[in-house]
Amino acid sequence: MKYMLLKTYGPAASCDVPITEWTPEEIKAHMDFQRALGAELAKTGELVDAQGLAGPDEARLVSSDGRSAPVVTDGPFPETKEFLAGYWVVDVESPERALEIAAQASAAPGPGGKPIGEYIEVRAVMGAPATE
Repeated sequence: MKYMLLKTYGPAASCDVPITEWTPEEIKAHMDFQRALGAELAKTGELVDAQGLAGPDEARLVSSDGRSAPVVTDGPFPETKEFLAGYWVVDVESPERALEIAAQASAAPGPGGKPIGEYIEVRAVMGAPATE
């Protein structure tokens, strides 16, 4: 079963200090944790993909009616306090295992090395319906 774990950047359950205010050592510890989690999931064969995403200042929204030129605008509004920061796609044996991985990711270290309790959204990846 494939699941997408969506990592949201913003105030977390246990940490409201923006990463821009963390020390370089705290950022390094956080990134080392993320790399170790990815390596662990790759070793178990559960990792399909994992990526960090550029900030919303680099995002663009595109809409099209399929006939005229698409409309391209800047990404999420500046007042947005939370945004999608990255994701993991995992292929696991059960929904419970996906939740375990999400809990592990949520406990990434933040200021002072304390788990930040960031919100990780867990969603099943659905296949496309068969067409004949």
